[in-house]
Amino acid sequence: MIQRSAESIYVDELCKSAKDAYRQIRSIPTSQKNKVLEKLAAALVSRKSEILKENAKDLEAGKSKGLSSALLDRLTLDEKRIQSLSNAVLEIKALPDPVGETVRGTTLPNGVRLNTKRVPLGVVMVIYESRPNVTIDVGALSFKSGNACILRGGSEAIHSNTILAKIFQDCLKEEGLPPNAVTFVDRTEREYMIPFLKQTSYIDIVVPRGGEGLIRFVSENSLIPVVKHDKGVVNLYIDKSADPKKVLPIAINSKVQRPGVCNAAENLIIHSEYPYIKELLEGLASKGVQLLLDPRSLAIFPQGQPVKEEDYLEEFLDLRFSVKTVDKIEEAIEFIEATSSGHTEAIVTEDVSAANFFSRSLDSAAIFVNISTRFHDGGEFGLGAEVGISTGKLHVRGPMGLVHLTTTTTYAEGEGQVRG
Repeated sequence: MIQRSAESIYVDELCKSAKDAYRQIRSIPTSQKNKVLEKLAAALVSRKSEILKENAKDLEAGKSKGLSSALLDRLTLDEKRIQSLSNAVLEIKALPDPVGETVRGTTLPNGVRLNTKRVPLGVVMVIYESRPNVTIDVGALSFKSGNACILRGGSEAIHSNTILAKIFQDCLKEEGLPPNAVTFVDRTEREYMIPFLKQTSYIDIVVPRGGEGLIRFVSENSLIPVVKHDKGVVNLYIDKSADPKKVLPIAINSKVQRPGVCNAAENLIIHSEYPYIKELLEGLASKGVQLLLDPRSLAIFPQGQPVKEEDYLEEFLDLRFSVKTVDKIEEAIEFIEATSSGHTEAIVTEDVSAANFFSRSLDSAAIFVNISTRFHDGGEFGLGAEVGISTGKLHVRGPMGLVHLTTTTTYAEGEGQVRG
């Protein structure tokens, strides 16, 4: 008899229970889904003291481990963010239910009627780091789209994720629904991750979102289809015609507002003929940004630090900004193609032809003109929330919302037709 490991037994039980829960919730009516989500939104607010208490444990542990201020910010839940979580759940509740939507209906010449409708994907596993809001966002999106989810957060947020998952499961139980529709993995050791990635009979899709190491590990070890939500090496290009009244606010917002998230800018590319380079660099430095400068920008702002070539490829997730000076927009395009992770690229310009050339030349999940890179977000795009931002090209690209958690089934009806 083959001896099964503790990890294998644990993973098998969680996956089976998630699959069973999926079978029970995949066809429940929208009204019942919305009732659960309404309860969840209220429970997040009414139980905020529990959430804050557990989050404080994670923050204390994070500080003792020496996490950066940006990573601690990603980890933090306060009353405002809990209210935002609740609001996001209500936004998801208000969105149209994609399940059952007809995407194609036709009658063939032989009289066979085809009706292609959206159906849930099944069991969705999301592996994520640091941000406990993902537990609620992904849970709500998965449930509204008729999927069961398996949530595996990082050890740094274990207390926060545990209480948030419990609150969601309590709401499901109150409505007579299986709590394992939102399955939470409370073992964060790496040896407990690999067995999940082999569960082809129970898990339909795996979504890793986090650092480069996590993405690579999941991609290399998974037998299940993977939708990558990769790092965000985001580029912001300041064209020579850019309006200085727009440049500094966009640059500051893109870098400073929340530097520890994937849509924060990491590389600042400046056209050498932009007349206010010094003012731009001074303005960023005044906000606490550490500027890593190429020789030409360092000559303008000697208070900065010399940039290394490898800095341009790094997702800092903090207040460091790598700066590159170019003499023409084509150089900016070449630089972006060499450094970008395919997440977000932005240009600030008053030249319509430059904006069009920039947009046509690049191939990323989002291209922005004269707006902050921070707008690349499921909530900002009207999706309520997001599973993450996909940097791949298959199935979904950009914010992954409700509709992207569905696939299709084609229903065919006839009167006895047979194929000749």
